[in-house]
Amino acid sequence: MTDFEPICHQIKRASGKELKPDSAVRLPGGGISRAWRLSGPRYEAFVKVHDENRIDMFAAEAVGLDEIASHGFLRVPEVLGVGTSGPEAWLALEWIEEHGRPSAHAQRVFGEHLAKQHLLTQPYFGWRRDNAIGTTPQQNPPLEDWGLFFADYRLGAQLDFGLKNNFPPDLIETGRRLQDAIPDVLAGYRPQASLLHGDLWGGNWSVDSAGKPFTFDPAVYYGDAETDLAMTRLFGGFTADFYAVYDEHLPPADGRAFRSVLYNLYHILNHANLFGSGYVGQARRTVDALLAEIKA
Repeated sequence: MTDFEPICHQIKRASGKELKPDSAVRLPGGGISRAWRLSGPRYEAFVKVHDENRIDMFAAEAVGLDEIASHGFLRVPEVLGVGTSGPEAWLALEWIEEHGRPSAHAQRVFGEHLAKQHLLTQPYFGWRRDNAIGTTPQQNPPLEDWGLFFADYRLGAQLDFGLKNNFPPDLIETGRRLQDAIPDVLAGYRPQASLLHGDLWGGNWSVDSAGKPFTFDPAVYYGDAETDLAMTRLFGGFTADFYAVYDEHLPPADGRAFRSVLYNLYHILNHANLFGSGYVGQARRTVDALLAEIKA
């Protein structure tokens, strides 16, 4: 059972926010971490808890949230503190009250703000630190070649984990063929290194009590903006209003439909690594379709 007394003390020391340990309410869900709501006289917090060895994962998430917040386009929860207490690691965030489904206006605002964030670029792909996608380690070394970066540190990394997790040999073999082909397939494509959310599926954004969009649970790095956009299509949750406004700010480049499938393979493989065989068949079909299209 989590002891919130030392956690509340550390949160107050880090942020000045006073929370009551006996106010903790366990929240449903939490496929990656255990989640709690803590209350105080004037403030509430969302606290994620995991095993102590996950402290680097939480610390990287905190830095990613601060990176997004520092540019002011996408709203994310304020980081209140991150640390360890006994056998557990924790991350405390501002509590933002969700308020129903996003309206058409909220979809348009979110599309505009995401596009503006994607216009923030740096000279290389990757980031200043590694982090995680879910609980899977995500390496972010600085590279100037996007094709090599995606092939080795996104697709190749997931295949490495899949080998350890006993993926079927045929999926590993065809996946490696695709990995080897990616640098040539993307050789004529020159995206900017944009600031990405990194894990932008429909469950990682919502609207607050004023109907304004916010997002959370990032896996930040700098990469092709289309990777974020691709993931928005993987599980739904985004409407035509969102895409229309996004495309006004960042018009689609030739080949985006193919790249969307390619980029989402990273997340499909990650889900197979995190959650098991239910995603293996989807990964196999996606790899086969991509290889057929590039005739590799």
